[in-house]
Amino acid sequence: MSIIKTEQKTTDIIFSKSLKTGKRLYYIDVKKNRKEEMFIAITESKKIINNNDNPVIQFEKHKIFLYQEDFEKFYNNLLETMQYIQENSDTTSPVNTKLSNDSETVIEIEKNEVKI
Repeated sequence: MSIIKTEQKTTDIIFSKSLKTGKRLYYIDVKKNRKEEMFIAITESKKIINNNDNPVIQFEKHKIFLYQEDFEKFYNNLLETMQYIQENSDTTSPVNTKLSNDSETVIEIEKNEVKI
């Protein structure tokens, strides 16, 4: 009987940003695949508290992998979706968003400014 050992390469994070919003944490990581091609891994981590006799804190995670060949289409669709929300949402919303289709998109949320 022979044992086959497979080598698992752990994907190293080469750049990372995180964003905490209430019960959710978002991680935006740049990683490399086995071919040394970079891609984006977006992870949403949500805190879940079981209300049993002994409360247990767990985290529910969802991941999206975005590859370079899809960046432009993803970006354009995300921008279009955000513009739709801006144009069709209640103007009393506490979020003040400025979007443009120029080479530099600026998104303002209350006092914070993020440049993409």
